[in-house]
Amino acid sequence: MTANNRKKYISGLAQINFRVPFSYTHTEASEMYRKSEGVLGQQTDTINYEDCVSGMSRIPENSVDLIIADPPFGIGFNGKKSNYNRRGDLVRNGYVEARGSYGDFSEKWIGSIYRILKPSGSAYILSGWNNLGDILNSLSRSGLTLMNHIIWKYQFGVYTKRRFVTSHYHILFAVKDPGRYFFNRYEFYPQDVWEIRREYDRGKEKNGTKLPCDLVERMINFSSRPGDIVLDPFMGNGTTAICAKRLFRRYCGFEINREMMVLHESKLRSTLPGEAYCNLNDMRPSIEEIIKKYPHLKKILENGG
Repeated sequence: MTANNRKKYISGLAQINFRVPFSYTHTEASEMYRKSEGVLGQQTDTINYEDCVSGMSRIPENSVDLIIADPPFGIGFNGKKSNYNRRGDLVRNGYVEARGSYGDFSEKWIGSIYRILKPSGSAYILSGWNNLGDILNSLSRSGLTLMNHIIWKYQFGVYTKRRFVTSHYHILFAVKDPGRYFFNRYEFYPQDVWEIRREYDRGKEKNGTKLPCDLVERMINFSSRPGDIVLDPFMGNGTTAICAKRLFRRYCGFEINREMMVLHESKLRSTLPGEAYCNLNDMRPSIEEIIKKYPHLKKILENGG
């Protein structure tokens, strides 16, 4: 085909025709979830209160579909200070920061996740900027391949006088096998800057840190299917486990702070399997929404283009 005969590119038209590669009805997802019961033996749908490195040594190799990790950032954080916009009396005691060399700490736990990931598996690792270098160095030595460096932009940062306010986290998206990893592109044009508001659970007990469900569920939807195993080495508030259950996924994880056990159990008991699940094709923008963004499409569609 010559340059003059090429079909003219029309912005927005491909988005109207876009379909999610892997989408399942609620009934299909529920059945996939049911069939996966006990897929990881006694580790299925459990949070173990121990160090994640020793805990992951018991996980069979090539058994986990997705890892979501929000490790301690190694900055002396305990979550009780008022400048973090929270009441210290509502933060559970027992939060454990990374001790000693952050590089050694990162090397141990990141080095453990390669073995347990399936060849199709992937990992999302959150980090602040302070010790990001240690995370990146450990990743490069682990055997995992870094696919994206995502920025999570949230709505505020701790006030500063003599430097710029930090209002983002880094999310490193890494895979075990670049030729085989599962990635369900359920958005037509997914970008590597995510603007998602933080959650606070005002007036409720919590651990020192809490990830928003919107953030965790985004990772789960992109990188797993219903019934898959999602592992979190640092469960914290248990958000990964809750989101996994809400989306018909199985969860497994570790938390060194035993003070969180009762809170985890309470939250998970009140969470129903699949309560937030929907067919990913239904999450696409409507034709009306797309036309609002690309008004020229209205005439093309009316003419059967």
